[in-house]
Amino acid sequence: MRTLMTVTSLLISTALLLIGHGIQITLLPLRGSIIGFSEFQVGMSASAYFLGFVGGALVIPRIIAKVGHIRSFAVLTAIFITALLGLEMLDSWGAWLVLRFITGAMICGLYTVIESWLNNQATPESRGQVLAIYTFIVLMSMAAGQGLINVGPVSEATPFMLAAVFLALAIVPVGLTSRLAPAPLESTRIRFSLLYQRSPSAFAGAILSGLVVGGFWSLGAVFAQRYSASLSDVTLFITVTIAGGALFQYPIGWLSDRVDRRRVMLSLCLFGALTAAAVAATVGTPWHLGAVFLFGACTMPMYAISLAMAADNSSSSEFVEIGTSVLMLNALCAAAAPLLLGQLMTALSPVALFWASSALCALFALYVGYQCTRRRQITVEEQTPFSAAGMEAAPTAFDLDPRGLEDEVGDLVPEEAEPAIYSSDDDEEQAASQSTAPIRLGPEDREF
Repeated sequence: MRTLMTVTSLLISTALLLIGHGIQITLLPLRGSIIGFSEFQVGMSASAYFLGFVGGALVIPRIIAKVGHIRSFAVLTAIFITALLGLEMLDSWGAWLVLRFITGAMICGLYTVIESWLNNQATPESRGQVLAIYTFIVLMSMAAGQGLINVGPVSEATPFMLAAVFLALAIVPVGLTSRLAPAPLESTRIRFSLLYQRSPSAFAGAILSGLVVGGFWSLGAVFAQRYSASLSDVTLFITVTIAGGALFQYPIGWLSDRVDRRRVMLSLCLFGALTAAAVAATVGTPWHLGAVFLFGACTMPMYAISLAMAADNSSSSEFVEIGTSVLMLNALCAAAAPLLLGQLMTALSPVALFWASSALCALFALYVGYQCTRRRQITVEEQTPFSAAGMEAAPTAFDLDPRGLEDEVGDLVPEEAEPAIYSSDDDEEQAASQSTAPIRLGPEDREF
């Protein structure tokens, strides 16, 4: 509880920021469609957003290291607002590509500030609680933003102004905090080959989550707009999908702690294929929102389950690096998804978005099913406890995740300090005193 009190202002800023972000991430595809962009062009602008997210993860930590967290938060938010208002004023597709790239980089930088700050304030004992509350705030704020899109027609400036207001207000709690900001940080290495070696199922899950969930975030609102009578129907469509993912993430995570997670991922792939097909087949029927809810419940937890599988098959000293690889692979596939799915929607029909998602889930189900036939020496009892996660996060989220610090299996021994995220000898000593690592099976002792 004391830890939560120390980060209250940061969590308030996070809620305000994510409400504004929730508005714009659905609003922009709708505005692009009204301007006259094709589904492919809207998808390309979404790809630029996710590429900006990847670029921000690689570059912005260096900026934070130079100017500090509070100044970085204010500057990144200011640039985010400027880019958002530029998107409202301009209808050039080329300008949209540039500005959406900027918004992706800025939101990744803001996630980096928030998550590294939370990690600095959290103790090893409170990390799980802080991460759960943070994830809950992210999901609920994004959902709240959907309802606020209805304040005015998408063709007018009012929804953009409201998103900008929430983004600007997010600066206030952080700007007025009396708490000291954390020490600077550095980027983490990305090694896709190591991720595949440790867990092919986690590698596949990261790809599938990026393609399906990234495609939904990029083009789901455009799909809903084609088959809806009003803007409120579109926002309800997005909100119900988020609600499905939010409500089922913890039950699915609870189940994954008790059975082989590869089987949980296989089930998510199979049910994802069925529910995506149901969304496509039930357009215009009373069953449509129910199918959308179940689609969100099956597909949105895929990213968190992929992270958990990666954690199961890696040592705690590798978790940050492997977790970052899961995140970056997911983001790159989310950038690629609109290019393929947008073309399909333009060439065929908007409903092709969900037929293609169904086919992808079915294809990956075959691969994960094959992985389930291979012997695995790690037992269910040796799996690391599940932690909720959203696919939009910065690599610093893995410093906060308790899966990278300790495990219930094995004796705990001191872990070597991680000097990369500290700027002074005192901070390094503090990190070393608070870090622990488990004795676990090495990769050479396991079969995946």
